[in-house]
Amino acid sequence: MSAETKPVHVGAVVFPGFELLDTFGPLEMFGLLRERASITMVAETAGSVRSNQGPHVVAEATLDGSQGFDVLLVPGGWGTRTLAENPAFLAQLRHACDRARIVASVCTGSALLARAGVLDGRRATTNKANYKWATSQGPNVTWVPQARWVEDGRFFTSSGVSAGMDMALALIAHLFDRETSVQVADGAEYAWHEDKAWDPFAKLHGLA
Repeated sequence: MSAETKPVHVGAVVFPGFELLDTFGPLEMFGLLRERASITMVAETAGSVRSNQGPHVVAEATLDGSQGFDVLLVPGGWGTRTLAENPAFLAQLRHACDRARIVASVCTGSALLARAGVLDGRRATTNKANYKWATSQGPNVTWVPQARWVEDGRFFTSSGVSAGMDMALALIAHLFDRETSVQVADGAEYAWHEDKAWDPFAKLHGLA
C-alpha cells in the first residue's frame, strides 16, 4: 500500500473497565509517528472514563458524534462483558465502524465488534484466556484460535493485551510501509513479533 500523505486519525474507544495496555500500547506506536498521526479518545459519553486498573482518561468525543476515523481502535477489558449487553452502545459502535476506514480490536474488544454484528462472515481472533466467552458473542464469525492477530479486509483483530502492539505495528506497515513500523518499534525499544501466526498463548490455554 502506498504511504500516507496526510496524518492518520486514530479514534480510541474507551469505556468503564477498559484495559490500559490494550489501549495505550497501540496508541504509543501511533504516537511515535509524530505529525503523521493524530489520536482522539472517544466514548459513549464524553468526559472522564475509569479504566480496569483504576486510572481515568478523558474522552474528547462521543461515538455517535465523532467523525469517521482512519483507524477505530476498540480495546478489551472486563467492561466488555457489561457493554455486550448494552444495545445503545452497540448501536453507536456499529455506526462508528461503518464510518471508519479500518477497524481494529485488542483482546475482548473483538467480542464487542462481534456482538455489534460487524464481524459476521469474517475471520477474527481474541483473548485466549477468555476465548470461550468472547467467541460466544459472535456465532457467525470464523474465530481463529491460534493467531497473534488476524486481518480480514478492513478489520484487524488481535489476541490478548500486549498483542495489540504487534497488530498496531502491522497496521502502520499497512498504512505506510514496513520500514516505518521497524523505526517505530526501535523507537519504543519493542521487539515486534512480526509473524501474525505466532501465538504461544493459544497452546497455554488449550486452543492449539
